[in-house]
Amino acid sequence: MTAFQEWFTDFSNLFYKCFIREDRYKLLLEGIGVTIRVSLLAVLIGILIGMLVALCNLSKRKLIRFFGSVYTDVIRGTPSVTQLMIIYFVIFATVDLDKWIIAAIAFGINSGAYVSEIIRAGILSVDHGQTEAGRSLGLNAFQTMTRIVIPQAVKNIFPALCNEFIVLIKETAIVGYVGLMDIQKAGDFIRSATFNAFMPLFGTAVIYYILIKILTLLLRRIEIVLRKSDIR
Repeated sequence: MTAFQEWFTDFSNLFYKCFIREDRYKLLLEGIGVTIRVSLLAVLIGILIGMLVALCNLSKRKLIRFFGSVYTDVIRGTPSVTQLMIIYFVIFATVDLDKWIIAAIAFGINSGAYVSEIIRAGILSVDHGQTEAGRSLGLNAFQTMTRIVIPQAVKNIFPALCNEFIVLIKETAIVGYVGLMDIQKAGDFIRSATFNAFMPLFGTAVIYYILIKILTLLLRRIEIVLRKSDIR
């Protein structure tokens, strides 16, 4: 038996021990489902909060800008794992909601602070003349923002938003702190059961990479469609 054959045999046995024996691969499948559900809901919440906070930070009223800036400073200045535990064990401690929904809310609130700055920068990147043109056509401030400014800003901020979504998926690896069986938690469980660290950690890394790669390709296709209307 060659060295490669011996290595392949050992690798196959280890793979079987970690993922096939006792159907441990089902833990990873469950973890993938949890990660996807939490990430998708968190993205939607993050976009909604981010848009509202961005408009607050751009408001001409000092009190509204104050609340927007406080939210952004607090969220960006504290660890996401601490926010997750506060929201789960304190704020939603007596609320009857599924764990993954509470986790998604926590990550959405966290992501909203970063998304708000991305959206704010995108809105400011649109030439002020576009706003003046909209107002001269009889549109009010809200109509000008939603029909003229924001559609142009979306194209500018889309790559940054894509990066934020990718970071968000990787950040969900901490949901094990509140007892959710995500990809990372499933890998930790397999590692504890088999007393082997390499294969479970390598497996979870590969799964995260594949998920991120699929998301990256999908978002890139969307960006290409958005850019087709650009006049060069």
